[in-house]
Formats: sequence, structure tokens, C-alpha cells
Amino acid sequence: MDFSDAIKTCFRKYLVFSGRATRPEYWWFVLFVVVTSALLAVVDSLLFGSNPEAGEGRRVFSSVFQLGVVIPMLAAGWRRLHDTGRPGWYLLLPMALSIATMVMLMTGVVAFSVLEQGVNDPEALRGPAALLGGTGILVVSILQLILSVLMIWWLTRPSESGTNVYGPPA
Repeated sequence: MDFSDAIKTCFRKYLVFSGRATRPEYWWFVLFVVVTSALLAVVDSLLFGSNPEAGEGRRVFSSVFQLGVVIPMLAAGWRRLHDTGRPGWYLLLPMALSIATMVMLMTGVVAFSVLEQGVNDPEALRGPAALLGGTGILVVSILQLILSVLMIWWLTRPSESGTNVYGPPA
């Protein structure tokens, strides 16, 4: 499968999360998304300007493109994991960890805010809160790195030969 065939296939299977995707199909599509996003970011900067110090700079074209390819990227990755014999939902693990982290951080902020109301010296809670928060972020960062490396490892594995539980080879 070449570059243009991979792009056509991934867009043709926009919402297809079943079946299998070969390594070339997935990785050519990833290359297309990365290169196109970079080019559109340059076009956005040229057309709308950018001033990173002021936090300005519209990303109109690149944002629309990225919204348009998020589902086919997810579907292609899902099928790619199927091709290696793994369930597609593994692709959601890094995102699930990020969501769980946000929930835990917000819960911690709320818990320490409530605790501050009930003590005479709220400053005494800031050290333990910072220690817990910093340690939590460090642990989650390490877990996120491990999950990301594992995901790349799984997505680069050779296809399972023959038919597997997800269907015949693509």
C-alpha cells in the first residue's frame, strides 16, 4: 500500500472500527496527518499572524483539519491494534489516564479547599498539598510516558499472520 492508497483507505473507512489495518496503511496516514497539520499551521501563521508572547495567533485551518481527522486516526489505530491481535480500546488508555488524572487533581483541590476552611492555620496544609500534588503529577507523567512508548510499540508490531479474532488480514 502506498501513500495515496493509505489516505484514501483511511478516509473511506472513516467510522470503521472493525477489521484490520496494515502497518503501511496506518503509518502512511499518520505521516499525512503530521505533515498536513504542520503545513496548515504555517499557512495559519502566514494568514493570521502569530505572536506567542501575547498568546495570539489563530489556528483556523489546522484546527479544522485536526478535528476532521481525529475519528479516522482513531479508527485506523483501532484497526491497527486489531491487526496485531490486541483489542482496539487499548488505544484509549493514555486518554483514560489523562482524564483520571484531571479528576484526581480537581478532587484534591476541592478536598484541600474544604480542609483549609476547618483549620486555624491554612498555611500548614500547603506543604502537604504541594507534596501530594507534585508526587501525583510525577507518577502520572511516568505512567503516561510508559503508556505512550507501549502504544508505539504495539502499533509498530508486525501483523498477525492469517485470520485472527478480528478478521482476515487486510
